[in-house]
Amino acid sequence: MNYFAHGRAYTTDPYFLAGTAVPDWLNVVDRKIRARARNAEPLTGDADPITSAVARGIVQHHQDDNWFHRTQAFAELSLQFTSEIRDFLGPDDGLRCHFLGHILVEILLDSELIEKNPTQLEEYYAALLNVDGDAVAGVVTRISGRSATGLAWLLPRFIEERFLWDYPQDDKLLVRLNQVMRRVKLAPLPERFTDLLSSARYAVGNRADALLSSEGVLDTSLDKLS
Repeated sequence: MNYFAHGRAYTTDPYFLAGTAVPDWLNVVDRKIRARARNAEPLTGDADPITSAVARGIVQHHQDDNWFHRTQAFAELSLQFTSEIRDFLGPDDGLRCHFLGHILVEILLDSELIEKNPTQLEEYYAALLNVDGDAVAGVVTRISGRSATGLAWLLPRFIEERFLWDYPQDDKLLVRLNQVMRRVKLAPLPERFTDLLSSARYAVGNRADALLSSEGVLDTSLDKLS
């Protein structure tokens, strides 16, 4: 799952909502910092409501990902996209194709949800305006055992950038994808990659309900497919 799919149901609980975004924010701030569920769980009952809410949001993020990445719909779509991207780009390293096949399912699911619920995305960003980035960083530092002060820097920029609004537009999405490519040190995508996005959107839209249902989880023996 991506930001909006993780957090859209929690706009009335801003610090819980922020917690659902923390693991993905850390991929931007410092990929060496990990907010693991097992380390967050002891703080879910903390007397401080902010600490408890952030910790519970982090745990929710990991619980969501645990079943989402094991759904048949995710396994099949990510494999389909990986193959289509490899065919589309021509000879390429497998890492870039696999990485894109994975994140495109998540990003295009967010896009589908945003197009259906634009008001909810406004509420998502409005809720984050009520979050103190320093407070979130403090909780994550306790959970990870590493300084997470970068989150306090990132939060206002995440809100200001509002890049989730770009997901439904192919040209803008390509810009965002290439920002990710630079961050993970993979080769940028050509402009013609937008040609592939249209069919990928259609495929994700057709299976959005299955992607959002934990009832579609595959047997754990098939985990390697995701």
